[in-house]
Amino acid sequence: MRWMLRAIGFIVLFYFLPAGCMFAQHKVTNGHQSWWELRRDSSEQAPSAQDSDEAIIQVYAARAARWKGSFGVHTWIATKRTSESRYTRMEVIGYSVFWGHDAVRVRSGLPDGYWFGNRPTLLREIRGGEKVDDMIDRLYTAADKYPYNHSYHVWPGPNSNTFTAFMARAVPELRLELPSTAIGKDYQPWHKSLSKSPSGTGAQLSLKGYAGVLVGLEEGIELNLFGLTAGIDAWPPALKLPAVGRIGFSDLKRFNEADF
Repeated sequence: MRWMLRAIGFIVLFYFLPAGCMFAQHKVTNGHQSWWELRRDSSEQAPSAQDSDEAIIQVYAARAARWKGSFGVHTWIATKRTSESRYTRMEVIGYSVFWGHDAVRVRSGLPDGYWFGNRPTLLREIRGGEKVDDMIDRLYTAADKYPYNHSYHVWPGPNSNTFTAFMARAVPELRLELPSTAIGKDYQPWHKSLSKSPSGTGAQLSLKGYAGVLVGLEEGIELNLFGLTAGIDAWPPALKLPAVGRIGFSDLKRFNEADF
């Protein structure tokens, strides 16, 4: 009986309490602007595509729109080949599926734009020449092979974070650690319950995104319950909580071609 009470206390403390606090904060502080009034301009984190002769890959995360933002983030990948003078965004859009279109959107656009008023956080940046161009080509190929192009579920997935995790597995050089707030990143079908972690540096067990465990050099140790993730990252040191996110040192990494 005692172990059961401890387990319940653990779940309440590390899962329900952080999520509940973030939802309450959202309700108190969130304005009532219409979605078309919210910022969508550049956050000025990406290099100018016209002034750069490098190939560039950037991965961003921003709080989701409306109440969903109190629990999780929307993630996307921005790329620019050496020969290009504009960025391409690769992401999954939920309402696109609602209207009967493909979930995956690969189109030119702002790489670092605010997402419905929420400033994005840069998670990864890679710059270089031919090797980075090759990585971009592989990202395009992976986007075409995304298996849930006609399906979208906010919880537990597949959603925009499922897509970014899928892309990261296809190009492990990204060494991408998705934040604990990226609900859907752990979604895997039953026949892939055991798989590599998105960063490619570890392994994970996923019960279709409802529960699971992940251990990796990049991610540390993560425990997923009810689609919510808590964990500990050894390097850089940080505590990861559902809804709240990373508490500790930033995991932002910038790579050059020479790093591969």
